[in-house]
Amino acid sequence: MTQRVELATLRDRLAVDGVITDYAVAVDDGDWTAYRSLFTADGRADYRSAGGIEGDAGSIAAWLAESMRVFSMRQHLIVNRRVRFGVLEQDTGDTARVQADYVNPMRFAGDGEGSSAPDFVCGGRYAFGLLRTYDGWRLREVIVQEKWRRLPERTAPAAID
Repeated sequence: MTQRVELATLRDRLAVDGVITDYAVAVDDGDWTAYRSLFTADGRADYRSAGGIEGDAGSIAAWLAESMRVFSMRQHLIVNRRVRFGVLEQDTGDTARVQADYVNPMRFAGDGEGSSAPDFVCGGRYAFGLLRTYDGWRLREVIVQEKWRRLPERTAPAAID
């Protein structure tokens, strides 16, 4: 591999990583315009394994906007990113697949004035499909595979004597 190809691959890897980070920030900040802008025109997402829906980026953004209102704090931590580049129409590097694990601590809105610590945490794996466009790398597919979740622990009512 020549230095020019290695440099181009490194630039693509950094750009793809930036899209994944922008995805997490858009969801955490509730910036649904930014969320939609990360997708190709035909981009889709599938949140069914986490109790959500599957659909185009616009309908997913609307669903997320409504469902995330119950959380006053969100923080997606997307780690262990494995990036693989593919071929589209014989041009190496026009597609990318990213497999990444996530941990997502969140806090329910209206849980009082006490601790700001998360009381809902889930984790799993994302599968991202990206496409190089004239506007840069964009998401064509997002699949969430939730593997676990921890809900708030409810204390048992005190016994009455």
